[in-house]
Amino acid sequence: MTRLLYGGRNSLIIGIGSALICTVLALILALLAGYYRGWVDFVITRFFDLFYAFPVILLGIALGAALAVNGFHHFGISLDSGTQKANLIIPTAIISYVLIPYVGRPLRGQVLSLREKEFIEASVAQGAGPLRIMFSELMPNVMSSVLVFFTLIIANNIVLEAALSFLGAGVQGETPSWGKSISDGQALIVTRPWLTLAPGLAILLTVLSLNVFGDGLRDALDPRAKVKIEH
Repeated sequence: MTRLLYGGRNSLIIGIGSALICTVLALILALLAGYYRGWVDFVITRFFDLFYAFPVILLGIALGAALAVNGFHHFGISLDSGTQKANLIIPTAIISYVLIPYVGRPLRGQVLSLREKEFIEASVAQGAGPLRIMFSELMPNVMSSVLVFFTLIIANNIVLEAALSFLGAGVQGETPSWGKSISDGQALIVTRPWLTLAPGLAILLTVLSLNVFGDGLRDALDPRAKVKIEH
């Protein structure tokens, strides 16, 4: 039970942290691509397409396996594999990295649509610069979608972390997580099934709760959804 609780804390830290990083980076890329268009949009869109070419699980396993063995020692950052700090930071970085296009593409489409609206032309006519238009005019109009994506992607990231940890490419060593607990209890599933069923049930309830919350948040923030329900 204690390992289940501590594993839940680590799984939530990875899920929420990776969702936050992924959403922020995807929002910035979507604003840049949608506002500037042209070659900037082309480069960012090709970056999204590059990640779409790889299945998320396989890309996560490849990156996770490489960093789990060698750690990360670049750009002045040193993370030795097997340490408590690396066991949380590395899966968080991998999961947030591979899911950026799945949030960035829909947001880019919304920004492209808003870019043609009259209030953007009025801001340009008043002398507003690109940064002011992107972060004061465009970003507030897509924040409802960003909040919905954020809540839904937390659930997706928790499942992805569990899958990577179960396959040995996520949380390493003695650091607990729900996916690692399922992997550790797999060999004892006949004699001690609760070692696998308890973390699996915890993942199920957490993901279900987050998905229901995300759907409710989407309905509350999307006026068109309310119109459809009323009619």
